[in-house]
Amino acid sequence: MIFRRNRWFSMAFGLRAILILQCCVACLLMFNDISARIERPNLFERPQPSGPVAPGDQVRKYERIRTQPSYVERPEIELPEEFAERLQFSVVNSKHFGEVLLLQGSIDAGDAERLTAFLQELEHRPDVIALNSPGGVVYEALLIGKKINEEEFETTVLPGMICVSSCPYIFAAGSKRTAFLGAALGLHQHYYDTPSLLPAFLAVEKIQHGQGITMAYLIEMGIDPSLMLYSLNTPPNDIYVLVKSELLETRLATEFIENQ
Repeated sequence: MIFRRNRWFSMAFGLRAILILQCCVACLLMFNDISARIERPNLFERPQPSGPVAPGDQVRKYERIRTQPSYVERPEIELPEEFAERLQFSVVNSKHFGEVLLLQGSIDAGDAERLTAFLQELEHRPDVIALNSPGGVVYEALLIGKKINEEEFETTVLPGMICVSSCPYIFAAGSKRTAFLGAALGLHQHYYDTPSLLPAFLAVEKIQHGQGITMAYLIEMGIDPSLMLYSLNTPPNDIYVLVKSELLETRLATEFIENQ
């Protein structure tokens, strides 16, 4: 009888210890995720350049919120101060193309389906899609790009607007792709919001798989896969803004307009 009580006590103690350990791990995961999202000032970090880019001076701080960073001109279309948390669709008038379908905001899961539904409701569909986005979910950007390619839309980034992070993958899908001086197309490394206590090899495997899918997509769209070098060499907190020669040589842009 004493043996059974001791055995029951040890089992109960073991289960309680496992539960406490699981709670501790969960708390650590939450703490690490929250702390990873808090920007801490680095006293030894050199201030990053700002203002318009030039060949050799193309790395700028990645900003997910502001619609008008310092490296682009004032937009010809009135923009909100901050990007929406997911893509917003609207038909607007532009100086260069007349009516365009503006895709504006962060790219989130489900936006490809929302775009399809929006297109079905349009009575008159513009021929050109204008992009103004800080990027977002890479796989969703590829789905949107495939839809744009199927519908044979042209794509553009108008002066004063940005298309960075995963947004250029949407831009790449246009049957004709027009970039402007005073706009910005830029790339950086893929990243995922994964708990920092998970094994590093799992995150690396996921990122590498995503990069393989992205490279196959770019080849399908007729883009030189060497474009990915600019992405792979730029940390997630920065953006490498492509200049005219890079846009045209990689075929990401089929036309570059300097005189506005």
